[in-house]
Amino acid sequence: MAQATSPPETPEAPEAPEAGPGTKEPSRYSSDAAGLGKARAGVFMAPALLLIAAFLVFPALWVLYLGLTNYRLTGIAAAEPQFVGLGNLLDAVANPTFWSSTWLTTQFVLGSAVIGQVGLGFTIAWLLRDRRGPLKRAVEGLVILAWILPSAIVSFLWVALLDRDGGTLNALLGIPGTAWLLDHPMLSIIVFNTWRGTAFSMMLYGAALGNVPPSHLESARLAGASGWQQLRDVVFPHIRGHILTNLLLISLWTFNDFTPFLLTAGGPDGKSEILAVHVYKVALQGGELGYGAAVSTIILLINLVVAVFYLRLLRSKK
Repeated sequence: MAQATSPPETPEAPEAPEAGPGTKEPSRYSSDAAGLGKARAGVFMAPALLLIAAFLVFPALWVLYLGLTNYRLTGIAAAEPQFVGLGNLLDAVANPTFWSSTWLTTQFVLGSAVIGQVGLGFTIAWLLRDRRGPLKRAVEGLVILAWILPSAIVSFLWVALLDRDGGTLNALLGIPGTAWLLDHPMLSIIVFNTWRGTAFSMMLYGAALGNVPPSHLESARLAGASGWQQLRDVVFPHIRGHILTNLLLISLWTFNDFTPFLLTAGGPDGKSEILAVHVYKVALQGGELGYGAAVSTIILLINLVVAVFYLRLLRSKK
């Protein structure tokens, strides 16, 4: 009778040495996935942080400081600026020109960004969503070309288009002598900015519409949904995040846009003097850098409020 043999004993793993008073426990945050560690990772990040500090943080802090002084480009206040606290902010709030510029900026943002660029950009993206071939490439190329051309060149072309005497628009409409930049300055810069900035919205919505499941649209069509109902109940819920992100970006860009100055210079009689142009006139042309910095601080606060509003909408439930 064979004798039963017991299975071989497996060697026990050696116990880890206990941490003594002089040893350090390895920290789970001491190194990253690449194994660089905090110190060496900080070295790699230092150049980028220095650039951000030099070109973003320091100018912002400098503007906040100037807004609390009566600093000017010339005169005694340029050599020995005095601290005035919130005096510049109070002067701005009491200045009718500031409120006029704020109202014009609101019209400019709502007309050219929220309605113009969003509406036109989505319309082009929706009409081209199923298109293929040279027509789609031609339309997209023309829209993007308007976006990438330098501001000075685009402004010169629009001045030639809207010129009173030899303007192309008057020749096409058969109404010679119409001074669009003088008689309709806000309408002119709203249409100009809509034409120039639509490319971003078109490309963003084009990518967003590509993510809408075709089966959902087909189901809506089979259920008898109209085109508007398909947009409202199927398309818009799917691209809600893209819509809000686009609105946030183009609203902030348009709010701080200085390009309309190249068309109208804020005129005539301040009828197109948006806030960016107002700051330029009072700070650089008028030499009141302290007051201009205070208005810039107000613009920064408005941008923060707009950004927080959009972000809250973006994070809220559908």
